[in-house]
Order: sequence, then C-alpha cells, then structure tokens
Amino acid sequence: MRLLFSIGFLLLLLLQIMQGQEFIPATGITLVAPRDSFVEDPFPALTEINCKWVAVVPYAFTPQNQSRVYFGNQHQWWGETPNGAEQTIILAKENKLNVMLKPQLWMHNSWVGDLFFETEAEWLQWEKDYHAYIIEFASIAEIHKVELFCIGTEFKKAVKAREAFWKNLIRDVRKVYSGKLTYCANWDEYDTVAFWRELDFIGISAYFPLSESKTPGIEELMQSWEPIRKKLGKFSRRMGKKIIFLEYGYLSVDGCAGKTWELEKRRMQIPANELAQSNAFEALYASFCDESFWAGGFLWKWYANGRVRQGFRDHDYTPQGKLSQSSISKWFAEMNQ
Repeated sequence: MRLLFSIGFLLLLLLQIMQGQEFIPATGITLVAPRDSFVEDPFPALTEINCKWVAVVPYAFTPQNQSRVYFGNQHQWWGETPNGAEQTIILAKENKLNVMLKPQLWMHNSWVGDLFFETEAEWLQWEKDYHAYIIEFASIAEIHKVELFCIGTEFKKAVKAREAFWKNLIRDVRKVYSGKLTYCANWDEYDTVAFWRELDFIGISAYFPLSESKTPGIEELMQSWEPIRKKLGKFSRRMGKKIIFLEYGYLSVDGCAGKTWELEKRRMQIPANELAQSNAFEALYASFCDESFWAGGFLWKWYANGRVRQGFRDHDYTPQGKLSQSSISKWFAEMNQ
C-alpha cells in the first residue's frame, strides 16, 4: 500500500515538474482592503509572524437582480480599486512578500455561490462585465509580477451552468498574465469544478465544519479533519494538482469550528473565545503541514489599521493580538523551512 502511495506521489511530482509547477509553501494572510491609503506600512507586522505571502482582494459588486459587475468607482474603498490594489502590491513587494491577487465579487444580502440568471441575455451581459474585471486585474498582476492570480471565488452555481465561459476566461487570462492561476471553490463544491486541469492549483475556501462544541480540543478537531484530509489528498492525486486553501479561518467565538457562515450573522451575540480559535488553527496546521499535496493557504483575515480591542474584531476572524497569533507564527516558521 505504501509502495502504491509513493508511486502515486512520484507521478504527481513528475507531472507538476513537466507543467512547470513549483511547490508554493503559502504561509499567507488576506489583507483587508483599507478604506483610505495606508497611514503606515502594514506589512512589517505580517513578516514579524513569519508570513511570506499576502492576498490582495479588490472587490467588485453585482447588485441583486442585476446582471452587471461594478468595480473601480469612487464609491469603493481605496484598497479595492485598481490603483489601491496596485499600491498595495508594490508595498508588499518592497517588504519581500509574495502576492496573490484575488479579485472577488460581492453581492449585498446574498452569497455569490447563488448567482444565477434565467436568460441568456443576462448571462452574456454579466459575463462581459466580469471578463473585463478579471482581465484588468490580470494585467495588473502581470505588470507587477504577482506570483499567483485567482480568477474567481465560490461561484457554486455559475461554474456549473457556464463551464465554457470559465474555460474561455482562463484562456484569455493566460494571454495577458504569465504567472500561476487558480480558482477558489467553496469547501462543498471543489470536486465538481470542471476546469481544474486548465489551472495550476486547486483552490478551496476551506471552511469545513468540524465540530459544534464551544471549545473543541485539538485532538478532536484533528480527528474531524482526518477523512477530509484523505479525500483531499486523493482528489489532488487524481487531478495532478496541489491544493491551496485560498481562504481558511475561524471567528474567535464559541463554536467557531462549526458552520462559520451561520455564526457570522450573529457573531456579536456569541461569547468571544480565543482558545477555540487557537485550537482550530493548531489542528489545521498539525493535520496538513506535512502533507505533500497541500501547498499552504491564506488565512482570513488581517486589518491594515491594527486591531480595535473593543468591538466586533474581538469576535472576528483576525488573529491580531489574540491567542492564535503566536500559534500561527510558530507554524508559519516551520512551514517556511
């Protein structure tokens, strides 16, 4: 059995070498796009905790019941605009950080995974806008030698309904961008995406529900990860691609290792729990950091203007100033070796 596993991994490694795919130990964090230009450089704080990668996320917006994509206008925060994203990339590079540029669509009072249109005309209009959005940022990624570019995030229904559009988009992005490409599938849909072979990495929003306990222990969480880890490894070998957790993270509240998308809506009503968050990170790193198919990930998320002790950030995903920060720093240092 071990011989078969070793042969399988060697074949995967050979395929990746043939494709020019290098292992990326992504000890990464997603930076929250700031409302205004930086008051001070936010990146030394990341390098201090052994972070080597940063995800830059310039948002676009699709209003409900509209087949349009809006981005780069005066109503957006500075960090979400093309200019703000460029300045963020430049500053990150000056701090010797690798960059993933991850243009991401936001839908007010809805989830982008439910995006769907009834008519062909609506689809074509939306796809025209989204194509322009992605190509503009892919061009920015090429200019600034960004190492990794993500073509989309969590389009659960749209990737199934419009497979040809996504494959054509990948083709067009490669015409303007020479770096590595990925897509960020939701944790419950990654094995149904039809275009992984056209990309360099399998990307996943890794919010897998693990435990409903208020403060689950590390061993309990690692046991929950075990079948998921095995399935992910098998899928990686079948696709011939390494897996990156393009998003992963935990609120610092009771039960944060459960259905985080449900907890988000009422986070301020749930008791803060830094130990639960720290245990969840410990279990994730302990489960995956030695796995050959795992190329690391991007922790969600970090605020450029620091952490406010009072308010929602005490319950939010950021590890800034919390118990989990030292744990993350320790694991990042090990993964960077």
